[in-house]
Formats: sequence, structure tokens, C-alpha cells
Amino acid sequence: MPPLIIPPDPQILLRDVEHALAEDIGSGDVTADLLAAGAQASARVITREPATLAGRPWFDACFRALDASMQIAWAADDGAQIAANATLCTLRGSARALVGAERCALNFLQTLSATATLTAQYVAALRGARATILDTRKTLPGLRHAQKYAVRCGGGSNHRIGLFDAILIKENHIAAAGSLSAAVRAARAHHPQLLLEVEVENFDELGAAIAAGVDRIMLDEFSIDDIRRAVAEVAGRVPLEVSGSVNLGTLPALAATGVDYISIGALTKHVRAIDLSMRIAFDA
Repeated sequence: MPPLIIPPDPQILLRDVEHALAEDIGSGDVTADLLAAGAQASARVITREPATLAGRPWFDACFRALDASMQIAWAADDGAQIAANATLCTLRGSARALVGAERCALNFLQTLSATATLTAQYVAALRGARATILDTRKTLPGLRHAQKYAVRCGGGSNHRIGLFDAILIKENHIAAAGSLSAAVRAARAHHPQLLLEVEVENFDELGAAIAAGVDRIMLDEFSIDDIRRAVAEVAGRVPLEVSGSVNLGTLPALAATGVDYISIGALTKHVRAIDLSMRIAFDA
């Protein structure tokens, strides 16, 4: 497992799983009632395409919520590159639990592996460059912590988790405060312990942000030439982040400018689930 994969918060994980199972099972799995109460079964999960694996903790928790003794043996760790048609894991336990948790477990695994896979593609495209790939808050509702975990599995890093753990001053905040420097002073007064980043749209704002002593500056929709100019003017005094219109095609040119961070909403927003299937074999 890559060394920078921070495990998910257990309480948040269980909340995610409880919500997913409650949404799917509701008052009871009426189809599973066709199975004998004590019936046992085995299963295996197969990937139909290459991917970067992510989501094992959520997958396991889905099944163990319905069968605490469910046996799950994995062939790969989260963060691993997996080949098409590979068996990812095998399971054995209650037949009712296997059919009852199957869809929710696969939903987590296919969605989180999709985010990890796309992140890994961006990270690979940056190999050798100084920039770090960051995610954003453009996540699927209710799955932010899970998707940010998946970004880590793909080799990326997390921007702020939400509105509570870092400050990002944008144009509306600046307008409300009256100026960029006033917004920064107010932010420092209220939350001096938090990372403070300012989004700038031109070079006047860039100079004001440097003078205000912010921790990071985001260059919003700057052209490649303007990003190069900003990197030269800042000269390492403040870390620079770029966002907006970032894709695999534009990434090499952005990285070549010398910026420190590149944030990409597509990692968690433009997800296409990895094609997985689960085959169950019921005991005679």
C-alpha cells in the first residue's frame, strides 16, 4: 500500500455504510427472504477493466454490517493497480448477507476506484514535475470523505475537507470585506490557526495577497503565460495553486510553469464507475 494513504475515519465510514444500507434495504430485503435463514454461500468480485483499487474499508463494512463473521480475502490493497479480469477478493458467509449487501458494497468499490483511477492518471502525467495534484470540494453529496480517501489511493493529495478546516477567500468574500487585505485581516483574527488561501484573478490582487502574508495563493483561470509570470514574480515567497480548465491535455504545460499545486475538480466530479461484477455460489 502506498505510504501516504491515510485510513478513513471509522465513524464516518460506518455512517456512510449505514446510510447506504438503509437506503437500499429499507424495511427489509424481500428478495433475500427467498433464501433459507441459515444458508451459506461464497462469492468473488472481478474487475472487467484495469483500475486503481479504492474502497475496501467501505466494501468490507457493508457485508459485516449484515454478517459480522463474513470472511473476506483480498488479492490487492487499496492503491494497487489491478488488471482487467482479475479477481479482487473472495467472500464466504451468510447467503442473505451476500445478496443483501452486494449492491451497496459494489457501489462504493466501483465509485471510489473510479476516483482513484482518474487521480492515478493525473499523477502519472505529472511524474518528474514539482507540482502536487489536489482535489476540490466538488464531490458527490454524502461521499466527500470517501472520495477524498480515494484521491489519496490514487496518489493525489487533499485540499481542505470542507468549510471548517481551512480558509479560502474568493471574490465574494473580498467584496463583502471591502478589500483583499481587509478580508485577510478578518480571517486571521477569527481563525489564526488555519491555513489561509486567497484566490486571485489578476496581478493587482496577486501583489495584494503577497503583501497580506497569506499561506497560499490560487491563480484562477490565469493563462499559461500569466501563470509563468506569476511564478516569476512570486519567486517562491508563497506557494501557488492553479485551478480551472485543468485536464490531462493541459496538465503538462501547467506543471511546466513551476506552480506548486494543481487542483482538479474532475477527480471527484466526473466519475465513471469501474466495471465490477460479483459472482455468488450457493451451498447445496
